[in-house]
Amino acid sequence: MSTPTPLAVPDDLREEVDRLRAQVCDLHAELPRWDLVTWTSGNVSARVPGADLMVIKPSGVSYDNLTPEDMVVCDLYGRVVEGGHKPSSDTDSHAYVYRARPDVGGVVHTHSRYATAWAARGEAIPCVITAMADEFGGDIPVGPFALIGGDDIGKGVVATLEGHRSPAVLMRGHGVFTIGDSAKAAVKAAVMCEDVARTVHIARQGGPLERLPQEHIDALHHRYQNVYGQ
Repeated sequence: MSTPTPLAVPDDLREEVDRLRAQVCDLHAELPRWDLVTWTSGNVSARVPGADLMVIKPSGVSYDNLTPEDMVVCDLYGRVVEGGHKPSSDTDSHAYVYRARPDVGGVVHTHSRYATAWAARGEAIPCVITAMADEFGGDIPVGPFALIGGDDIGKGVVATLEGHRSPAVLMRGHGVFTIGDSAKAAVKAAVMCEDVARTVHIARQGGPLERLPQEHIDALHHRYQNVYGQ
């Protein structure tokens, strides 16, 4: 019986993998900067273009101590290809998202305070402000509860976001998962998710909220996605 060929980063992808390791390391600094995580919780990953590989944070390593070399390269079934640490406990879920959604280039998970409070209630964040219409194209939906360690969370993320324009999902009783065409885009979605979760929570203390009309949500989302910026 032949021995399986060991997993390895192809030589022609070495430069890109090293670039993504540096980028993913830098993006992790944005999570504590925007108060989206505590201690070592949370993670960012990036798909390696042109290969069934991803780069993800190691498990249980302090954000202050992270280096590009600490980032772990895995295949899209969560098997370690390169790295001196165990990958994040959410690796299998990130891998499932990449397998199911070829358009996704980055995945982020946080336990940001206000968004996680909505997740604890199992309640979607209603689209009542223009910033939500711009970034999320509607309500931020709630996904099912799932245990950590396998790919069940990833399955819940993919199923919940099917048919939604939102790049964010509140996993019930857990926290936030966001996706994007790049890791940076997924981090931005996580930052914006927490911002609107806080704003809508504060607004609701004054009484019932009225969702924006759908035609206005559609117009705002189109403008922001296709016209806004340089």
